[in-house]
Amino acid sequence: MITLAFATRKKLYKVEGLKTSALTPKLIEMGLYPGQEVMCMFVAPFGDPMAVNVGGYLLSLRKEEADLVLLQEESVNKIKEEK
Repeated sequence: MITLAFATRKKLYKVEGLKTSALTPKLIEMGLYPGQEVMCMFVAPFGDPMAVNVGGYLLSLRKEEADLVLLQEESVNKIKEEK
């Protein structure tokens, strides 16, 4: 299991859980809850911030925020087509 901070770009992941933090409720409100599919789209040159596709919208996160999100790699790594 890895964290969102170390996710490979353009790979589909599923949120496995969240580490306990004061930011955990905010991350859940932004759509990062267990079972949600996410994909890292862009990463700034020094790795901070990063843009993540969550439920059809782009969410910008700092590396320390992304490190709170635990991921499981999807077995079939598909890229969703946007309509």
